[in-house]
Amino acid sequence: MEIFGIPLQALMSQLLLGLVNGSFYAMLSLGLAVIFGLLNVINFSHGALYMVGAFAAYIGVSSFGLNYWTMLVLAPLLVGLLGILIERSMLRWLYQLDHLYGLLLTFGITLLLEGVFRSFFGVSGQTLDVPEQLQGATDLGFMILPNYRAWVVAASLVVCLSTWFVIEKTRLGAYLRAGTENPKLVEAFGINVPLMVTLTYGFGVALAGFAGVLAAPVINVTPLMGSNLIIVVFAVVVIGGMGSILGSIVTGLGLGVIEGLTRVFYPEGSEVVVFVVMVIVLLLRPAGLFGKEK
Repeated sequence: MEIFGIPLQALMSQLLLGLVNGSFYAMLSLGLAVIFGLLNVINFSHGALYMVGAFAAYIGVSSFGLNYWTMLVLAPLLVGLLGILIERSMLRWLYQLDHLYGLLLTFGITLLLEGVFRSFFGVSGQTLDVPEQLQGATDLGFMILPNYRAWVVAASLVVCLSTWFVIEKTRLGAYLRAGTENPKLVEAFGINVPLMVTLTYGFGVALAGFAGVLAAPVINVTPLMGSNLIIVVFAVVVIGGMGSILGSIVTGLGLGVIEGLTRVFYPEGSEVVVFVVMVIVLLLRPAGLFGKEK
């Protein structure tokens, strides 16, 4: 069966690849949106922390004999602790300053982390095997579905939707939002706002670490893997609306699918289609698809 002259299996394979990429876009942009929406910090080091998560999984499996599932829990915790250290030692002094200072600081952190991992691992890349439970593929009739890629999409959706629910629909999320808008009032209720801010930053970068572990078995783990992705992720955040949790999830997944379809119908444009969409959205709706107009 063909659609517009393209075999159905080839089309579905590209759609799946786009959905997998969209899952990474959604998770990374979600972390960025959490940090910007609640802390008002443009975290350019997010891609580097995604890389740290992938390398943590690789080191845990190859050097310490831990399995993939253990690292899926442990690596995000380690990245979250690193984020807490960064927030407490550096970022906390910049909250009242212009966004540019936070951007420059996190860009410097990116260069530092990439340099450290490049000195130990080089730039050629490392590989992490797919866990035994997720090896192979499932024949759906119209396409062959790799089990690990299906797991990536399912895990990303669960994490993203759970994060959205907690922030938008629970009392904890209400405290987080109130703490950024009126910290003095929230502190009057006995809530430790600085600790809440620190934990929020740690959670945001832990999402990047989780995405890094998911990505490790499907791409080469290199010190530059975050830099190659972070510009696209920033575009996703801008399109969805800066600080919008739901916008990051929907836009990340949607742009991944659009990118996959572009590879089928116009391969030359697949590298720039996200930025074309960003320009169109900013012309029509400067606040982003889900952002609030001021």
